[in-house]
Amino acid sequence: MNASLKRFILWDYPRGGWQFDVICIAIILFVFATPRQWFRDQPRIPHASQITSLSTQGEAVFWIETELVAPIPEAERLDKLGKLLTTRTGKPQDLIRIAPIFDSEQEVKGYMAFARP
Repeated sequence: MNASLKRFILWDYPRGGWQFDVICIAIILFVFATPRQWFRDQPRIPHASQITSLSTQGEAVFWIETELVAPIPEAERLDKLGKLLTTRTGKPQDLIRIAPIFDSEQEVKGYMAFARP
């Protein structure tokens, strides 16, 4: 093994040397200049954390956060949420109904979406 390569791998350079400064700059540039897409760490599905699949027997049931449902007009909710759930699960979801869930103060806390299996 080449002596300089061995020194680099085992990092046999003093802390105040120019080699140390160069590697620190290279690490900082890597951290701040690397595009996010290289690591594919962003969610692939919009609003993925706002939909939860609940286990039941028979029909498929989903919990959907209020923020996701509120901007959709009531007449279009079944269709648009069905498409969103199809994207989320990878299987066609035919929604039967959507029911709001209220807290003790009668404020909507979320929605239960029921789909045919």
